[in-house]
Amino acid sequence: MNTALGLLIIAIGSFGQSSSYVPINKVKNWAWETFWLVQGVFAWLVFPLLGALLAVPEGSSLFELLNVDSAAALKAIFYGVLWGVGGLTFGLSMRYLGVAMGQSISLGTCSAFGTLIPAMFFDKKDLLHGEGLILLIGVMITLAGIAVIGYAGTLRSKNMTDEEKKAAVKDFALTKGLLVALLAGVMSACFALGLGAGEPIAEAARSQGASDLFATLPATFMVTLGGFFTNAVYCLYQNYKNKTFTDYTKISSSVWINNLLFTALAGVLWYSQFFGLSVGKSFLADNAVMIAFSWSILMALNVTFSNVWGIVLKEWKGVSANTIRVLILGLAILIFSVFFPNFF
Repeated sequence: MNTALGLLIIAIGSFGQSSSYVPINKVKNWAWETFWLVQGVFAWLVFPLLGALLAVPEGSSLFELLNVDSAAALKAIFYGVLWGVGGLTFGLSMRYLGVAMGQSISLGTCSAFGTLIPAMFFDKKDLLHGEGLILLIGVMITLAGIAVIGYAGTLRSKNMTDEEKKAAVKDFALTKGLLVALLAGVMSACFALGLGAGEPIAEAARSQGASDLFATLPATFMVTLGGFFTNAVYCLYQNYKNKTFTDYTKISSSVWINNLLFTALAGVLWYSQFFGLSVGKSFLADNAVMIAFSWSILMALNVTFSNVWGIVLKEWKGVSANTIRVLILGLAILIFSVFFPNFF
C-alpha cells in the first residue's frame, strides 16, 4: 500500500513537470531567453525555497540547517551549476524536437546516468549482483522503452513533410536536436548527483525532527540554486546579444500580468516533480531498490506524460498508424519499468 501511494505521489509530480511547458505557450511578446529566465525564478528559486522551508525544524532556520554541513551544501550547488547546463539544453531540445521527442531523448539519458552513477558512487552498489543488478536491469528496461519512443520519433520525421514538421514544431531540426538532447540528458543527471551529495543535509534535518516527507527539499533547493545561476548568466547574455532587455520594460501591464501568471504556473508545475519525488520516496523507505530506482521512475513517468502531451498538442498528427503503434509500445515498456523493481 505504501509503495503504491509513493508511486502515485511521484506520478502526480511527474505529470506536473510534463505539463509545465504548456503554460509557456500562453506567454506573449517575450523572446525565449526572457520567458526562460522568468519562469526559472519561480521554478528554481521561489518554489524550491518554499519547499525547503517545510523541512526546517521548529526553532531553527534554513541557514542553520544548511550550515550543519556546509561542504555538502556547496557540493549540491556545484552539481546544480552543472545541471543548469542540462536545463538550458533541455529547453533547447524542446525547441528543436518538440515536447514528446525532446523530453524522451533527454530524460532517457538523464535516467540512466542519474540512477546508476549515484548507486555506484554514493550507495556503493555492485551492479552485477543483488539489488544492484535489479537496478541495472530496471534502467535497461527504461532505456529500451525510451529507445522505442525515439525510434517512433525517427519514423515521424521520415513520414512528415518539411511543412508538417514546422507546423508541429516551429524550429524542428533533427540532427541538432538529437545532439542537444543527449547533452541535456548527461548534464541533467547532475541533479541526482546533487541530491546524493546533499544527503547529509537531509540527515541533519531528520535528526532535528524534520518530517521525512520534506527532508530532501533543502538539498533540492541547493541544486536548483546552482542551476539558476547557470541559466541566469546565459539568459541575460542572450538578452544582451539579441537586444531583448526591452521585453521586461516595453510591454503593457496586462501582458506583464499574463506572462507572470503563466511563467509562475510553469514554475510550480516544473518544481512539483521534485516535491513529489521527496514526498513519494518517504513511502518507499522499506524498499531499498525502489528508493535507488526512484530517479529512473520519475524520468520514465516524465517521458510517458510528455508524450501524452505531445499527442494532445498534435505533434504526432499526420504520422502513420505503424508509428503510433511503435509509440504505444514504447510507452507500455516505460510503464512496466516503473513497477519492475517492486516484483523483487
